[in-house]
Amino acid sequence: MHPERIALLQGMPIFGAISDTALEFLVWRAQAVIVRAGDYFFQEGDDATGMFVLESGRVRVSRSRLGQEILLHEFGAGDCFGEMALMDLHPRSASVRALDTCRAMQIRPGDLLELFEHDCVQFALIQMNMGREVCRRLRAADDMLFDMDPGRAIRPGALPPTVPGADAVS
Repeated sequence: MHPERIALLQGMPIFGAISDTALEFLVWRAQAVIVRAGDYFFQEGDDATGMFVLESGRVRVSRSRLGQEILLHEFGAGDCFGEMALMDLHPRSASVRALDTCRAMQIRPGDLLELFEHDCVQFALIQMNMGREVCRRLRAADDMLFDMDPGRAIRPGALPPTVPGADAVS
């Protein structure tokens, strides 16, 4: 029915080991989205409406701090973003802006709920895969933070200077 979309999902870590039947189920429910270059998929603080699977184009993920936009990541065709919205349903933690005109599939929380009701095993696999992807991205962010300020390292056996009594001599 949508073999190119199924193939796209099969190549993504979030949909690894998911059956073709479950992928077809999601593709049929996914909303097609077109976002023009320069427009936003969503902005920091917006309500969580689902994740996006980028079929074509490129996007920039950023956060705002002290009036400045800070680049976090760029994604291209075959990548997904916004998966945290399917996990925690909290407002968006970052903004995603199209660098090119983009075509994407939006998978909403209700789509996953329907999958759960249809096939709870496949739903659980997707949830585990999303957790792994979020952890992978968290590790990458930790590595970037570590590389930015290695001078904050704590010597083995030493207490951090913010601990009361750390400088006391017994």
